Amino acid sequence: MPLDDSLIDRFADIVGSPYAMRESSDIAPYLIERRDLFHGRSPLVLRPGSVEDVAKILTLANEVKIPIVPQGGNTGLVGGQVPDASGNGVVVSLSRLDKVRSVNPATDAMIVEAGVILADAQAAADAANRLFPLSLAAEGSCQIGGNIATNAGGTAVLAYGNTRELVLGLEVVLASGEIWNGLRTLRKDNTGYDLKNLFIGAEGTLGIITAAALKLFPKPRGVGTALIGVADPKAALALFHRARAIAGHALTSFELMSRLGIDFVLRHVPGTRDPLASHHDWYVLLEVSSGRSDDEARDLVEAIFNDGVEAGLVADGTRAETLEQARAIWHLRHGIPEAQGFEGGSIKHDISVPVETVPELIDRGIARVLEMIPGTRPVPFGHLGDGNIHFNFTQPVDMEKAAFLDRWVEVNAAILEIVGELDGSISAEHGIGQLKRALLPQFKGAVELGLMRKIKAMLDPNGILNPGKVL
Repeated sequence: MPLDDSLIDRFADIVGSPYAMRESSDIAPYLIERRDLFHGRSPLVLRPGSVEDVAKILTLANEVKIPIVPQGGNTGLVGGQVPDASGNGVVVSLSRLDKVRSVNPATDAMIVEAGVILADAQAAADAANRLFPLSLAAEGSCQIGGNIATNAGGTAVLAYGNTRELVLGLEVVLASGEIWNGLRTLRKDNTGYDLKNLFIGAEGTLGIITAAALKLFPKPRGVGTALIGVADPKAALALFHRARAIAGHALTSFELMSRLGIDFVLRHVPGTRDPLASHHDWYVLLEVSSGRSDDEARDLVEAIFNDGVEAGLVADGTRAETLEQARAIWHLRHGIPEAQGFEGGSIKHDISVPVETVPELIDRGIARVLEMIPGTRPVPFGHLGDGNIHFNFTQPVDMEKAAFLDRWVEVNAAILEIVGELDGSISAEHGIGQLKRALLPQFKGAVELGLMRKIKAMLDPNGILNPGKVL
């Protein structure tokens, strides 16, 4: 059915008029994403206040075959949360489902609703003397439901895994309007298919996540943070292996940054300063967590640094002596995406390769793009410890932004060709959404794609859930 005024009224009645946005000025923020790459249209944004509201919305949508686009904090980077240009779909914001239902330190689990902001989930765990380890730059605005729907990664994957590894159970509303209550907090449940994993990373195409049971961990009693200057990614990789040998699972983060990325941050992000006296081509940010004490964490950082110096891998470094110094070091890392925006257009890639091939990826990728567009400024950074590099390229200083961004597909193809040769992935932690949908058949076999389509057809036979995303 067309989404006319009478049908809009029926949807609005489910949530109540204060939570049904119809004015274009109110709707506008829900129709664009943070990179400004995708713009959609919709005459209605609904903000349900309960799982029952969501169920009623999907029951009606399935009956009249109206597309539904679920949206969390709208921090996604591949356009998965933005409606298409048809104007015949309804955006469903989960922001009012923002309750922490329970925190149980005895079982190291908590149950939160989909609209809970990630930083608030972290704080709820912290109040119970526990750690919820998912951490990423958008944690002050992204929501748990979106984190799960995109299988978000972040800076602690090395020690704790992606979001998928942090989810014990889910509550999901299906396209039919049925509610699946799978909010179990069991660590072992070998009773058939693990249904929750169908919805994690599915980007709202198979069901709408309304709540989740999440794993908690003991809080570290000590954390050591350091920024280390190295010659190149190959030296950084060698240092990573030595750090793992020394610290084991206590090594919780190992991030790689280029000097150009640091320069961008120092130039554009307030409150930042260069923590080392001399400049280096590349930097490693490493963090060690101890279950015993700050002294042990500091000793492990010191041991890694000294071992790296003796091996000729470390040129210089600094260890944070206070929490404020540690935050300042992390501020450099988290500020890179923001700082790039001030330097003009950026062509970006969220990719992963086997850890051993990261230096080859960076060397070959930079050489290829510089050959294509001389003067391009490469800004690779990211999670060296798990092989996930945000391989970004900023426009040459003497080139127009539009002209540079017109080369997006060409540059993208060149980088992804290398990724394919290295048996990597075109999406490490951001998802597929609209941005990478057309690329998926190049990296998924016919059988794999066929299974995905069959699952979609079974769970969403009318195709109402986030159409045009992923598949």
